[in-house]
Amino acid sequence: MAEFETYAGGGSNPTPTSTGGGTPTPTPTSTGGGGNPTTSWPTSQGSVKISATVNVSGTFDGGMKTYCCIGDGGQSESQDPMFKIANGGTLQNVILGSPAGDGVHCEGTCTLRNVWWNDIGEDAATFKGTSGGTSYVIGGGARSGSDKTFQHNGNGTVSISGFYLKGTGKLYRACGNCSSSYQRHVRIDNVIVDDVDMVAGINSNWGDTATITRVTVYNGSSTVICGKYKGVSKGSEPTYLGEGWNDANCKVNKSDITYR
Repeated sequence: MAEFETYAGGGSNPTPTSTGGGTPTPTPTSTGGGGNPTTSWPTSQGSVKISATVNVSGTFDGGMKTYCCIGDGGQSESQDPMFKIANGGTLQNVILGSPAGDGVHCEGTCTLRNVWWNDIGEDAATFKGTSGGTSYVIGGGARSGSDKTFQHNGNGTVSISGFYLKGTGKLYRACGNCSSSYQRHVRIDNVIVDDVDMVAGINSNWGDTATITRVTVYNGSSTVICGKYKGVSKGSEPTYLGEGWNDANCKVNKSDITYR
């Protein structure tokens, strides 16, 4: 690549666009960036090497550069995140290279717009806020995982739209055995999944809901669209209860799913 930068991480952004925080307004921009999902991977505009977590407040625009490398690319949950986003913050136009540690951590509500993960690693992003509200994933894509893509540990709602996912376990999982148990909600609309085991996993005994519309499934005749679990206390493993359709927890109709 023509450009290679080095960044040590810490409390500021390598190439920020400071537009402030506040309530995110998800406005579709272009294919892959918030409109219709695309299966075409973006072209990197350069490389930025970081050695510690980048703390983001306000809006961080990565200019479609590839950021790496933290962690070992494995499944250890003790790895540091590559980006830690403060409440109300936005991360946009970023490609996460490999390894990317524990991906992105949203400390409160956040917006991830046109963010791409070359290798999911442990999780692509973890939503940790416990004051309610909605976090947004708008456009972007992820590939090459083994389990979860978006992990919801806090409460409130995660909204995922215009996203492309290839080759992993789940698009979304509401934590089923975290130290604190919450009711969680997810809205998934206009996404493409390819070779994925499950679109959304929720805990029906805690009142979680998944509202799912306009999903296209490639290479997945056995893909579970909305999987229901029995959430448990930390230290135990959740029990899988089965797939749900058009019920109190799984708000999805079979007519909204297209298989290719």
